[in-house]
Amino acid sequence: MGEKIIRTVTAAVMAVTVLALSVVFSLSKKQEFSENENRYLGSLPHLKWETIKNGEYMGDINSYLCDHFPFRDFFIGLKSQVEICLGKREINQVYIGKEGYLIEVYQKPVNTERITQVFRDFAEKEKIKPLEMNLMLVPTAIYVYGDKLPKLASPRNQMETAQEIYDACGIPAIDCSQKLLEYKDKGQLYYKLDHHWTTFGAYIGYLSFCEAKGITPVPLEEMESQVVTDEFCGTVYSKVNDYTKKGDSITIYRNPKDKLQVYYQDTNTLTHDLYNLEYTGQKDKYSLFLDNLHSIIEITNETADSGRELMLIKDSYANSIVPFLVRHYKKVYVFDTRYYKYGPSSFIDEHTGITDVLILYNMNTLDMDLGVGGIY
Repeated sequence: MGEKIIRTVTAAVMAVTVLALSVVFSLSKKQEFSENENRYLGSLPHLKWETIKNGEYMGDINSYLCDHFPFRDFFIGLKSQVEICLGKREINQVYIGKEGYLIEVYQKPVNTERITQVFRDFAEKEKIKPLEMNLMLVPTAIYVYGDKLPKLASPRNQMETAQEIYDACGIPAIDCSQKLLEYKDKGQLYYKLDHHWTTFGAYIGYLSFCEAKGITPVPLEEMESQVVTDEFCGTVYSKVNDYTKKGDSITIYRNPKDKLQVYYQDTNTLTHDLYNLEYTGQKDKYSLFLDNLHSIIEITNETADSGRELMLIKDSYANSIVPFLVRHYKKVYVFDTRYYKYGPSSFIDEHTGITDVLILYNMNTLDMDLGVGGIY
């Protein structure tokens, strides 16, 4: 008799819970974008006979229901915490590392040959011009912070692939990997909850650049530093969905000697700062560097210590190294070749003052970066 009562009460509780969640789902406002996951959520699909017949409609409905399930973030976070408590140390291609680090797995590269050919073709095309061209392939936390990985992790060596590219493409390399290893215990080089290097990590990359180019670097203590947020939860945080983790701090640096004009060509916007601090109030806080994504940015430094001009072809890792580089160039042209449709070669032809070219990509996203194909 007692078991029957328990089953009846359990069924009643489940029925009430399902009904309550259904009511909440029906009445709640549906989000278009998940800041925690940094992606757009599924929208209610249109009912069409073709999509019903091929099964696409039910798949889209399922995605819609999953994306807008009541208290979704709470349940996703709870699932991740339970998995971590049970000993799981890899979630969504992210290692649960020591000291609070979430470190992306380095996937086996499949496009190394194609990428090398792009770099080689670009170098061959521009070698007749008096340009100093360099390639910097930046390792990510999985290479530098191998000691923070879980015990059973067996990561691939990013810099073996980088060396293959360096050897085959014909562009003089600036290898910052050893200097990053040298400084790994002298400051935080990578964010714990994002895949980018920190501004201190970018500064160490800048030291490698200066060493290779014979430039005297600006000491970090001579720059003005400012912690602009301590709530940065980036891309790897969004993959793991462990919402209990405390955010990272972002520090920015300004050189008081610099007098800058920063022109965003695609939006026809002129500023005097390399940072847009409005992003500190958003989830995507790393976008405060160089105002997120732009096809081309022209930076003029009236007080630079040389009259040289730099073309920087890059991914988002380079955004946080630019504040250090601008001290040494009268002009810096920053290219995101995913969005600049004319190719950097034609730009070089039109801007004969360019003296240096730096290609900078991080090793974790290089293999699938669509911008590489735009380098011609």
